[in-house]
Amino acid sequence: MNLKPIALIVAAFACALLPFGANADVPGRHPGYLHALADLRDADWNLRHRPGDAAVTHNVDVALSEVGRAINEARAAAADDGKNSAEPVRPDPPIDVSGRLHHVAELLQQAKRDVAQEEDNPAARAIRDRLVQHIDLASRATERAIHDVEMHR
Repeated sequence: MNLKPIALIVAAFACALLPFGANADVPGRHPGYLHALADLRDADWNLRHRPGDAAVTHNVDVALSEVGRAINEARAAAADDGKNSAEPVRPDPPIDVSGRLHHVAELLQQAKRDVAQEEDNPAARAIRDRLVQHIDLASRATERAIHDVEMHR
């Protein structure tokens, strides 16, 4: 039995499927939405698990609200781009409790960098712009909370 023709058929079949496998987990053009979504979920967790402080509660609430809106926009953008937004968040190393607001500020900056890219599709541009607006509002509220914490030390 000559195995050479069988091996050639198997190799040709594998080569024909290669493009599908390479793009299976990255449909669409904007991988930044999933990266931003992971950072936004991480920011949400850190805001929710920060010890209460009356001096910053209002600003943390505003930041949480805007992060929630940004998460919804990022999910919509990822879905429009054909991506699975239900992927688990990558775990970050634990941080000290006093640094959570600073960590949230960094996460929000990174999320904005991930999504604030040039967009030629007007519908996608509108979603991106709303997402960036919510991230900016969450960032401002987080910065105010950091300022309030520093003022009450």
